[in-house]
Parts: sequence; C-alpha cells; structure tokens
Amino acid sequence: MPKHALRRVMTATAAAIGALALGLTDATAHAAPAHATPALDYVALGDSYSAGSGVLPIDPTNLLCLRSTANYPHVLAAATGARLKDVTCGAAQTSHFTEAQYPGTPPQLDALDTGTDLVTLTIGGNDNNTFINAITACGTAGVLSGGKGSPCKDRHGTSFDDQIEANTYPALKEALREVRARAPHARVAALGYPWITPAAADPACFAELPVAAGDVPYLRAVQAHLNDAVRRAAEETGATYVDFSGVSDGHDACQAPGTRWIEPLLFGHSLVPVHPNALGERRMAEHTMRVLGLG
Repeated sequence: MPKHALRRVMTATAAAIGALALGLTDATAHAAPAHATPALDYVALGDSYSAGSGVLPIDPTNLLCLRSTANYPHVLAAATGARLKDVTCGAAQTSHFTEAQYPGTPPQLDALDTGTDLVTLTIGGNDNNTFINAITACGTAGVLSGGKGSPCKDRHGTSFDDQIEANTYPALKEALREVRARAPHARVAALGYPWITPAAADPACFAELPVAAGDVPYLRAVQAHLNDAVRRAAEETGATYVDFSGVSDGHDACQAPGTRWIEPLLFGHSLVPVHPNALGERRMAEHTMRVLGLG
C-alpha cells in the first residue's frame, strides 16, 4: 500500500476511534447518575425468637439476652444493607417494651425515634409464660401418660387460650400502639411464630418432643390462637402481620435436622430447646423480606 494511502487509513482509523471515545464519554457525561437507595434505619424488638437465643455466635454486648448475631434481624439487615439496632432479648415480654428487663438493659422502645424506618418484632409468647408453661405442662403430662391420650388438654382445657385472649392480646395492641407513637414514620412488621409441633402426632418424635398424641394438636391450636392474637393486634394498629403458618408447615420440631426450623425439647442441636435454629432464623428473615418487599 502506498505511504499516502496508509496515512489516510491510519488517519481515518484514529478519527473513528476518537469519535467512538468521544461518543462514550459524551454518553457517560449525559447519563443519569445512579442514586443509591438510602439505607433503612432498622430497629429489631422482641423476645428469644427475634433474638435467636441458642443460635451461635452470641452477641457479647449483652449476654443476659442470649442474642445471636445470626438472628433474623441480622440476616435481614445484611441482605438489605439496613442500619440495624438490635435490642431483642430472650425471655422478653410485652412489658419489657416500656420497662427494663435486666439492670443495664433499657426498655426496648428506647431504641426507637422519629427517624426509624423499619421495625420488626416477635413478642407475646412469654406473656403469661404461655410457651414455657404449655410446653412444660404438656411434656410432663406426656411422659407420665406414656404418650397416650390428651392429659394436658384434659387438665388445662382452655386456660392457655383464656390467658392469651384476656391478657396477651390487649398487651400486644398496647405495645404496637407504643411502637407507632415512638416511631411514627416506620414500617412495623409483627411476626408470628413458626410451628413448633406438627399438625398430628408422630410416634417417632416422642423421644424428642414427649407430648401425648392427643396433646400435639392441642398445643398447635394454642399456638395458632397466639398467632391470631398477633395478627389481630397488628391489623388493628396499622402494622404488617408476617404469617408463618404456611411457610413453616413441615418444618416443626419433629422434622429431621436440615429440615426443621425449630429445635425439639430433647436431643436437639441448639443451646435453647423449642426455639428456632440458624436455618429457622434465616427462613424467618427471608419470608419477612418477601412480605415487606425488601431485598
């Protein structure tokens, strides 16, 4: 190729490259800048199901609360980039939203302010000691009966349900009203409790969850009533109820490791029995994000 022709090709090529570069620069200059969504100011409230009590590692800032750094609030915050303030605490009752649970542990609602964007909570199961009393009573009765009949139901009848309706339900409504008053601009999610027992007795599970055959559905019905109280309180105070009755079915304490979200009463793999394991906490976070449209 003659030198003058080669120079023309090189000149044209350089011009084309320059034009392309100019075009890309110009497009970049005129493109709308990406605006990152501001991180949510997120406060997690609640009891041991929120705290992830029994799931390692434990948050060293308050050992009395048995709060896990792998609980559902931490999972949710990590997935969404939210700024988390976690004041969940094992054994908390609704009263501990406005009263100190332990010396040096402020009332949980002190963590809220007008800048809070998101609040999650699981609370109510410890009011009247509903969970511990029901599990203890039915477990003891199950052992003494050899797993036969419904000795717990026969003895306690509607007492657990009566306490939920008379005491827990109004306490939940008042607690959620207080949350709204402290954080008026926040989206509030009240989580139900994942299933602890299966719908019907499984004889193979008796060694791990020693509840008599007739008391397995009885305990489940008590839990369903508690979850319904949470649902009603949430709906009546403008909060979002996160329902686990469908997604946690088949993941109760009688299922195999790797499937169950809740550890059994005996021979489980968690420091705290009858509570969510790490898988359960992750699934609680994931379902809450789906319900809230986060992530």
